[in-house]
Amino acid sequence: MLKPNSHKPQDGGADPAKPPSPPELEPLDQFRSAISQPVIAAFCAGGVAGAVSRTVVSPLERLKILFQVQSAGRDAYQLSVGKALAKMWREEGWKGFMRGNGTNCIRIVPYSAVQFGSYNFYKKNFFERHSGDSLTPLSRLTCGGLAGITSVTFTYPLDIVRTRLSIQSASFAELGEKPKRLPGMWQTMGVMYKTEGGLPALYRGIVPTVAGVAPYVGLNFMVYEYVRQYLTLDGEQNPSAVRKLVAGAVSGAVAQTCTYPFDVLRRRFQINTMSGMGYQYKGLFDAIRVIVTQEGVKGLYKGIVPNLLKVAPSMASSWLSFEVCRDFLVSLKPEEDTLQ
Repeated sequence: MLKPNSHKPQDGGADPAKPPSPPELEPLDQFRSAISQPVIAAFCAGGVAGAVSRTVVSPLERLKILFQVQSAGRDAYQLSVGKALAKMWREEGWKGFMRGNGTNCIRIVPYSAVQFGSYNFYKKNFFERHSGDSLTPLSRLTCGGLAGITSVTFTYPLDIVRTRLSIQSASFAELGEKPKRLPGMWQTMGVMYKTEGGLPALYRGIVPTVAGVAPYVGLNFMVYEYVRQYLTLDGEQNPSAVRKLVAGAVSGAVAQTCTYPFDVLRRRFQINTMSGMGYQYKGLFDAIRVIVTQEGVKGLYKGIVPNLLKVAPSMASSWLSFEVCRDFLVSLKPEEDTLQ
Protein backbone atom coordinates (compact mmCIF):
# COMPACT_ATOMS: atom_id res chain seq x y z
CA MET A 1 0.00 0.00 0.00
CA LEU A 2 1.38 3.34 -1.05
CA LYS A 3 1.87 6.01 1.60
CA PRO A 4 0.44 9.44 0.81
CA ASN A 5 2.97 12.02 -0.17
CA SER A 6 3.40 14.22 2.89
CA HIS A 7 4.63 17.11 0.72
CA LYS A 8 1.51 17.17 -1.41
CA PRO A 9 -1.13 19.71 -0.29
CA GLN A 10 -4.18 18.01 1.20
CA ASP A 11 -6.61 20.02 -0.94
CA GLY A 12 -4.88 18.74 -4.07
CA GLY A 13 -3.81 22.23 -5.25
CA ALA A 14 -0.65 24.30 -5.02
CA ASP A 15 -0.60 27.14 -2.49
CA PRO A 16 -0.28 30.51 -4.15
CA ALA A 17 2.94 32.28 -3.33
CA LYS A 18 2.41 34.74 -0.47
CA PRO A 19 4.06 38.14 -0.72
CA PRO A 20 6.73 38.56 1.92
CA SER A 21 5.53 40.65 4.85
CA PRO A 22 7.36 43.93 5.24
CA PRO A 23 10.08 43.83 7.85
CA GLU A 24 9.25 45.40 11.18
CA LEU A 25 10.84 48.79 11.71
CA GLU A 26 13.49 49.21 14.37
CA PRO A 27 12.55 51.51 17.30
CA LEU A 28 14.62 54.36 15.83
CA ASP A 29 12.97 53.93 12.45
CA GLN A 30 9.55 53.87 14.13
CA PHE A 31 10.37 57.19 15.78
CA ARG A 32 11.59 58.66 12.49
CA SER A 33 8.46 57.41 10.74
CA ALA A 34 6.21 59.02 13.37
CA ILE A 35 7.98 62.37 13.58
CA SER A 36 8.14 62.71 9.79
CA GLN A 37 4.33 62.67 9.49
CA PRO A 38 3.23 66.09 8.12
CA VAL A 39 1.07 67.15 11.08
CA ILE A 40 3.62 66.04 13.71
CA ALA A 41 6.51 67.59 11.77
CA ALA A 42 4.57 70.87 11.52
CA PHE A 43 3.79 70.72 15.26
CA CYS A 44 7.45 70.25 16.26
CA ALA A 45 8.78 72.77 13.74
CA GLY A 46 6.19 75.30 14.89
CA GLY A 47 7.48 75.08 18.45
CA VAL A 48 11.06 75.70 17.33
CA ALA A 49 9.95 78.61 15.13
CA GLY A 50 8.10 80.24 18.04
CA ALA A 51 11.09 80.10 20.40
CA VAL A 52 13.50 81.46 17.77
CA SER A 53 11.26 84.32 16.66
CA ARG A 54 10.38 85.56 20.16
CA THR A 55 13.94 85.50 21.48
CA VAL A 56 15.21 87.49 18.49
CA VAL A 57 12.84 90.38 19.22
CA SER A 58 12.39 90.13 23.01
CA PRO A 59 13.40 93.78 23.84
CA LEU A 60 10.96 95.21 21.29
CA GLU A 61 8.23 92.81 22.42
CA ARG A 62 8.53 94.01 26.02
CA LEU A 63 8.70 97.66 24.96
CA LYS A 64 5.53 97.24 22.93
CA ILE A 65 3.69 95.98 26.03
CA LEU A 66 4.95 98.90 28.15
CA PHE A 67 3.68 101.33 25.50
CA GLN A 68 0.34 99.56 25.22
CA VAL A 69 -0.58 99.69 28.91
CA GLN A 70 -0.09 103.46 29.26
CA SER A 71 -3.28 105.48 29.28
CA ALA A 72 -3.77 109.26 29.37
CA GLY A 73 -1.69 110.85 32.14
CA ARG A 74 0.91 108.08 32.31
CA ASP A 75 4.17 109.17 30.76
CA ALA A 76 6.89 106.88 32.16
CA TYR A 77 7.47 105.51 28.64
CA GLN A 78 6.26 108.41 26.50
CA LEU A 79 9.56 108.23 24.64
CA SER A 80 10.89 107.34 21.23
CA VAL A 81 11.74 103.69 20.67
CA GLY A 82 15.49 104.33 20.94
CA LYS A 83 15.21 106.38 24.16
CA ALA A 84 12.79 103.89 25.72
CA LEU A 85 15.16 100.99 24.99
CA ALA A 86 18.03 103.03 26.48
CA LYS A 87 15.94 103.74 29.61
CA MET A 88 15.16 100.03 29.93
CA TRP A 89 18.87 99.20 29.62
CA ARG A 90 19.94 101.83 32.20
CA GLU A 91 17.38 100.74 34.78
CA GLU A 92 17.37 96.98 34.33
CA GLY A 93 20.24 95.99 32.04
CA TRP A 94 20.19 92.88 29.87
CA LYS A 95 17.65 91.25 32.20
CA GLY A 96 15.27 94.09 31.38
CA PHE A 97 15.53 93.29 27.67
CA MET A 98 14.74 89.65 28.37
CA ARG A 99 12.17 90.23 31.14
CA GLY A 100 9.22 87.92 30.53
CA ASN A 101 10.94 86.16 27.61
CA GLY A 102 11.32 82.88 29.48
CA THR A 103 7.59 82.82 30.16
CA ASN A 104 6.98 84.02 26.63
CA CYS A 105 8.99 81.12 25.20
CA ILE A 106 7.24 78.63 27.50
CA ARG A 107 3.99 80.08 26.16
CA ILE A 108 5.01 80.52 22.54
CA VAL A 109 6.52 77.05 22.02
CA PRO A 110 3.21 75.21 22.62
CA TYR A 111 1.25 78.14 21.11
CA SER A 112 3.24 78.12 17.89
CA ALA A 113 3.37 74.32 17.81
CA VAL A 114 -0.42 74.03 18.17
CA GLN A 115 -0.93 76.83 15.63
CA PHE A 116 1.20 75.30 12.87
CA GLY A 117 0.14 71.75 13.73
CA SER A 118 -3.60 72.53 13.80
CA TYR A 119 -3.32 74.56 10.57
CA ASN A 120 -1.79 71.53 8.89
CA PHE A 121 -4.42 69.25 10.45
CA TYR A 122 -7.39 71.41 9.40
CA LYS A 123 -5.89 71.91 5.96
CA LYS A 124 -5.44 68.20 5.26
CA ASN A 125 -8.66 66.96 6.87
CA PHE A 126 -11.20 69.69 6.11
CA PHE A 127 -10.00 71.99 3.33
CA GLU A 128 -8.03 69.86 0.85
CA ARG A 129 -10.23 67.83 -1.52
CA HIS A 130 -7.19 65.84 -2.59
CA SER A 131 -3.79 65.55 -0.93
CA GLY A 132 -1.50 68.37 -1.99
CA ASP A 133 -4.24 70.60 -3.40
CA SER A 134 -3.61 74.35 -3.26
CA LEU A 135 -6.14 76.23 -1.11
CA THR A 136 -8.00 79.35 -2.17
CA PRO A 137 -7.15 82.58 -0.28
CA LEU A 138 -10.47 82.39 1.60
CA SER A 139 -9.79 78.78 2.63
CA ARG A 140 -6.32 79.75 3.89
CA LEU A 141 -7.82 82.66 5.84
CA THR A 142 -10.46 80.43 7.44
CA CYS A 143 -8.04 77.58 8.15
CA GLY A 144 -5.54 79.99 9.73
CA GLY A 145 -8.28 81.60 11.83
CA LEU A 146 -9.31 78.22 13.23
CA ALA A 147 -5.65 77.42 13.99
CA GLY A 148 -5.29 80.74 15.81
CA ILE A 149 -8.37 80.14 17.98
CA THR A 150 -7.17 76.63 18.82
CA SER A 151 -3.69 77.74 19.85
CA VAL A 152 -4.74 80.75 21.94
CA THR A 153 -7.34 78.73 23.86
CA PHE A 154 -4.69 76.22 24.95
CA THR A 155 -2.04 78.74 26.01
CA TYR A 156 -3.83 81.93 27.13
CA PRO A 157 -2.99 81.71 30.89
CA LEU A 158 0.72 81.82 30.04
CA ASP A 159 0.13 84.92 27.89
CA ILE A 160 -1.56 86.89 30.67
CA VAL A 161 1.20 85.93 33.13
CA ARG A 162 3.84 87.04 30.60
CA THR A 163 2.14 90.46 30.41
CA ARG A 164 2.25 90.83 34.20
CA LEU A 165 5.92 89.83 34.33
CA SER A 166 6.76 92.35 31.60
CA ILE A 167 5.16 95.20 33.56
CA GLN A 168 5.99 94.53 37.21
CA SER A 169 9.64 95.63 37.05
CA ALA A 170 9.05 98.71 34.87
CA SER A 171 9.26 102.17 36.43
CA PHE A 172 5.57 103.03 36.48
CA ALA A 173 4.75 105.35 39.40
CA GLU A 174 1.39 103.59 39.91
CA LEU A 175 3.15 100.36 40.81
CA GLY A 176 4.98 102.00 43.72
CA GLU A 177 8.43 100.90 44.84
CA LYS A 178 9.75 97.87 42.98
CA PRO A 179 10.15 94.79 45.20
CA LYS A 180 13.69 93.54 45.74
CA ARG A 181 12.74 90.06 44.58
CA LEU A 182 10.27 89.81 41.72
CA PRO A 183 7.85 86.85 41.64
CA GLY A 184 8.33 84.26 38.93
CA MET A 185 5.91 82.80 36.44
CA TRP A 186 4.26 80.13 38.61
CA GLN A 187 4.09 82.40 41.66
CA THR A 188 2.43 85.15 39.61
CA MET A 189 -0.05 82.65 38.19
CA GLY A 190 -0.82 81.35 41.69
CA VAL A 191 -1.38 84.84 43.12
CA MET A 192 -3.70 85.75 40.24
CA TYR A 193 -5.68 82.52 40.73
CA LYS A 194 -6.05 83.06 44.49
CA THR A 195 -6.71 86.81 44.61
CA GLU A 196 -8.38 87.74 41.31
CA GLY A 197 -11.17 85.22 40.86
CA GLY A 198 -9.76 81.77 40.14
CA LEU A 199 -9.64 80.31 36.61
CA PRO A 200 -11.57 83.20 34.97
CA ALA A 201 -8.73 85.52 36.07
CA LEU A 202 -6.31 83.52 33.91
CA TYR A 203 -8.58 83.98 30.89
CA ARG A 204 -9.32 87.69 31.38
CA GLY A 205 -9.17 89.46 28.03
CA ILE A 206 -9.57 86.31 25.94
CA VAL A 207 -12.54 87.74 23.97
CA PRO A 208 -10.58 90.61 22.35
CA THR A 209 -7.65 88.22 22.06
CA VAL A 210 -9.62 85.68 20.03
CA ALA A 211 -11.22 88.51 18.04
CA GLY A 212 -7.73 89.70 17.09
CA VAL A 213 -5.88 86.39 16.85
CA ALA A 214 -8.29 84.66 14.46
CA PRO A 215 -8.00 87.26 11.66
CA TYR A 216 -4.30 87.85 12.45
CA VAL A 217 -3.29 84.20 12.08
CA GLY A 218 -5.60 83.78 9.10
CA LEU A 219 -4.10 86.81 7.34
CA ASN A 220 -0.59 85.68 8.26
CA PHE A 221 -0.99 82.24 6.65
CA MET A 222 -2.92 83.59 3.67
CA VAL A 223 -0.49 86.40 2.84
CA TYR A 224 2.61 84.26 3.48
CA GLU A 225 1.55 81.45 1.16
CA TYR A 226 0.50 83.94 -1.52
CA VAL A 227 3.75 85.98 -1.35
CA ARG A 228 5.83 82.79 -1.09
CA GLN A 229 4.17 81.44 -4.23
CA TYR A 230 4.66 84.78 -5.99
CA LEU A 231 8.38 84.82 -5.11
CA THR A 232 8.95 81.24 -6.30
CA LEU A 233 10.64 81.47 -9.70
CA ASP A 234 9.59 79.33 -12.67
CA GLY A 235 11.19 75.89 -12.44
CA GLU A 236 11.80 76.18 -8.67
CA GLN A 237 10.00 74.04 -6.13
CA ASN A 238 10.82 76.36 -3.24
CA PRO A 239 11.99 79.98 -3.06
CA SER A 240 15.40 80.80 -1.62
CA ALA A 241 15.89 81.50 2.09
CA VAL A 242 16.07 85.25 1.45
CA ARG A 243 12.74 85.22 -0.40
CA LYS A 244 11.19 83.18 2.41
CA LEU A 245 12.39 85.84 4.86
CA VAL A 246 10.79 88.56 2.70
CA ALA A 247 7.50 86.64 2.50
CA GLY A 248 7.46 86.20 6.29
CA ALA A 249 8.18 89.88 6.93
CA VAL A 250 5.44 91.04 4.53
CA SER A 251 2.83 88.63 5.92
CA GLY A 252 3.58 89.63 9.51
CA ALA A 253 3.43 93.37 8.79
CA VAL A 254 0.10 93.12 6.95
CA ALA A 255 -1.51 90.90 9.60
CA GLN A 256 -0.26 92.97 12.56
CA THR A 257 -1.33 96.31 11.11
CA CYS A 258 -4.86 95.08 10.33
CA THR A 259 -5.48 93.58 13.77
CA TYR A 260 -3.35 95.73 16.11
CA PRO A 261 -6.20 97.46 18.06
CA PHE A 262 -7.30 94.04 19.35
CA ASP A 263 -3.79 93.51 20.72
CA VAL A 264 -3.97 96.80 22.67
CA LEU A 265 -7.37 95.81 24.08
CA ARG A 266 -6.00 92.40 25.07
CA ARG A 267 -3.15 93.98 27.08
CA ARG A 268 -5.47 96.46 28.80
CA PHE A 269 -7.85 93.70 29.89
CA GLN A 270 -4.98 91.52 31.08
CA ILE A 271 -4.04 94.16 33.69
CA ASN A 272 -7.62 95.28 34.36
CA THR A 273 -7.41 94.14 37.99
CA MET A 274 -3.69 94.72 38.53
CA SER A 275 -3.00 96.91 41.56
CA GLY A 276 -2.16 100.48 40.49
CA MET A 277 -2.48 99.77 36.75
CA GLY A 278 -6.09 98.52 36.54
CA TYR A 279 -8.40 100.29 34.10
CA GLN A 280 -11.70 98.82 35.33
CA TYR A 281 -13.26 98.53 31.88
CA LYS A 282 -16.79 97.10 31.98
CA GLY A 283 -16.54 95.29 28.67
CA LEU A 284 -15.06 95.31 25.18
CA PHE A 285 -17.12 98.18 23.79
CA ASP A 286 -16.74 100.19 26.99
CA ALA A 287 -12.96 99.80 26.68
CA ILE A 288 -13.00 101.04 23.07
CA ARG A 289 -15.21 104.01 24.06
CA VAL A 290 -12.99 105.00 27.01
CA ILE A 291 -9.74 104.67 25.05
CA VAL A 292 -11.01 106.67 22.06
CA THR A 293 -12.53 109.35 24.35
CA GLN A 294 -9.48 109.78 26.57
CA GLU A 295 -6.64 108.99 24.17
CA GLY A 296 -8.10 109.38 20.70
CA VAL A 297 -8.05 106.77 17.94
CA LYS A 298 -4.25 106.68 18.21
CA GLY A 299 -4.75 105.12 21.65
CA LEU A 300 -5.76 101.93 19.86
CA TYR A 301 -2.39 101.93 18.07
CA LYS A 302 -0.08 102.60 21.03
CA GLY A 303 3.12 100.60 20.68
CA ILE A 304 2.65 99.93 16.97
CA VAL A 305 6.06 101.40 16.06
CA PRO A 306 8.16 98.94 18.12
CA ASN A 307 5.66 96.27 17.09
CA LEU A 308 6.22 96.86 13.38
CA LEU A 309 9.98 97.05 13.99
CA LYS A 310 9.86 93.61 15.56
CA VAL A 311 7.42 92.06 13.09
CA ALA A 312 9.84 91.85 10.16
CA PRO A 313 12.63 89.93 11.97
CA SER A 314 10.14 88.00 14.12
CA MET A 315 7.90 86.64 11.37
CA ALA A 316 10.75 86.27 8.90
CA SER A 317 12.78 84.16 11.35
CA SER A 318 9.64 82.28 12.40
CA TRP A 319 8.64 81.19 8.89
CA LEU A 320 12.20 80.39 7.80
CA SER A 321 13.03 78.33 10.90
CA PHE A 322 9.65 76.58 10.60
CA GLU A 323 10.24 75.53 6.99
CA VAL A 324 13.85 74.46 7.59
CA CYS A 325 12.91 72.41 10.67
CA ARG A 326 9.78 70.91 9.06
CA ASP A 327 11.64 69.90 5.88
CA PHE A 328 14.37 68.30 8.00
CA LEU A 329 11.85 66.27 10.03
CA VAL A 330 9.97 65.15 6.91
CA SER A 331 13.28 64.03 5.37
CA LEU A 332 13.81 61.62 8.30
CA LYS A 333 11.17 59.27 6.89
CA PRO A 334 12.71 55.77 6.56
CA GLU A 335 13.18 54.48 3.01
CA GLU A 336 10.91 51.45 3.61
CA ASP A 337 8.19 53.88 4.73
CA THR A 338 8.68 56.03 1.67
CA LEU A 339 8.34 53.09 -0.74
CA GLN A 340 5.10 51.82 0.80
